[in-house]
Amino acid sequence: MDLILSGLADALTPLSLLAIVAGTIVGVIVGVLPGLGSVVGVTMVLPFTFTMPQVPAIALMLGVYCGSVYGGSITAIVLNTPGTPQAAATALDGYPMAARGEADLAIGWVTAASTLGGLFSVLVLIIAAPYLAAFSLNFTPIEYFALGIFALTCIANVSRGAMAKGLLSGLAGLAVATVGTDPITGDLRFTFGSFEMSAGIELIPAVVGLFALGEMFVRAKERWRPENTATFRVGFRLPPLRDWKPRIGVLLRSSLIGSFVGALPGTGAATAAFLAYSEARRSSPRGDKFGTGEPDGLIACESANNAVTGSALVPTLALGIPGDPVTAVMLGALIIQGVTPGPQLFNNHIELVYAIFMVLVLVNLVMFATGALGAQAFTRVLRIPEPLLIALVIVIAMIGAYGVRGNMLDIWVALAAGLVGAGMRFTGFPVAPMVIGMVLGPMIEQSLRQGLLITRGDFLAFFERPIALALFVLTLLFLVWPLLRDMRARARRRAQEASDEA
Repeated sequence: MDLILSGLADALTPLSLLAIVAGTIVGVIVGVLPGLGSVVGVTMVLPFTFTMPQVPAIALMLGVYCGSVYGGSITAIVLNTPGTPQAAATALDGYPMAARGEADLAIGWVTAASTLGGLFSVLVLIIAAPYLAAFSLNFTPIEYFALGIFALTCIANVSRGAMAKGLLSGLAGLAVATVGTDPITGDLRFTFGSFEMSAGIELIPAVVGLFALGEMFVRAKERWRPENTATFRVGFRLPPLRDWKPRIGVLLRSSLIGSFVGALPGTGAATAAFLAYSEARRSSPRGDKFGTGEPDGLIACESANNAVTGSALVPTLALGIPGDPVTAVMLGALIIQGVTPGPQLFNNHIELVYAIFMVLVLVNLVMFATGALGAQAFTRVLRIPEPLLIALVIVIAMIGAYGVRGNMLDIWVALAAGLVGAGMRFTGFPVAPMVIGMVLGPMIEQSLRQGLLITRGDFLAFFERPIALALFVLTLLFLVWPLLRDMRARARRRAQEASDEA
């Protein structure tokens, strides 16, 4: 308790509070603007931390980190354009809810779920950091491969009604993920002699193109049709408690998934969001409504991706291994501040560790206030005339795509992805499976190749690892269960029809 109070006192100093508030607001703005993302946001404020004390410097970066993950959900809801890759799953139910006039309620759901998921991960971080860090050491490339295959079951869950097209879309995403340098041999693949292509297809320009530009191209074609213009309610509205009660299980399960995935180095919030969305769609009694504006989908992906923000610090602080690209930047900042993350951190800098815990609590509370008070301002973009809005989103998206690496190739990637995204919308191909394939592809390929090196090419040896075997079994169950459920439903219908005829 003394350590918690000491950490709270460090987090409540005027400079730390200023850093928390400023960082969170900047983070939300960065998340709202398509194409920027958490890494860009944290990198932008990194130079300001060099002359700051330890706790305010870390508070500024954590504020940007958490705020940007949440901010991406706002544009996912109101424009069907995820501001960050982590919010790609949010658009699946957020935009349909906004299209039927409930944008304010959708923002209320994601703000509350993001805050609760973030606070949950802080609790996990405080209680279980040493244990989670130790368990994550059991994950070899074989376990990471099994986790990636398990995550691919999301494709089946987000493709109901267009399963064949969804699978083709997912395969296309996996294929795009192979462009560039082979992670094991260093050979160039599908670069067509272009040096710029050797680094692969950057995820952010591709996601910006598929979602932002694709949506804008479709709007540009259909904007003269009044029947296609949705009426949005601008603002912020918290859902009543009676609507939360049947969804507490979804919130807790998704927060647990996010906390677990975040503690595994190199996975990230996008993976957690799709995993939680898939699990919620499978287990929720309202799973058949996912994709039509079901709050369970918003709760699942937003509580999961924000739970990652806290638990991603577990391997960063306890092992010195970044949990995702953002914590990799923060790891460098900690070293610049004279703090060496690793097993000795909890012995040598325990006060700083608890100050980080308390900063995360305050960041999530400030994030909720920012969402509640600033939703009106953020969603005023919807009142801009649609032709101007389309032009504005395209310009911001192109700036965001270019700003990731400062590479003209990313502009062309975004434009090409935008045309592909528009074509997929017109032909009924779901976009989300392609993004899932692009997000999970590099991890799956690298883990498979490394795992085969470990087992000397024996793939069957993967099934001798208990954790990997459990994940493979879960994957099989997740794929078979919907088929069994549909078969049972058809059998019940036939029995009912026979009973009615009798």
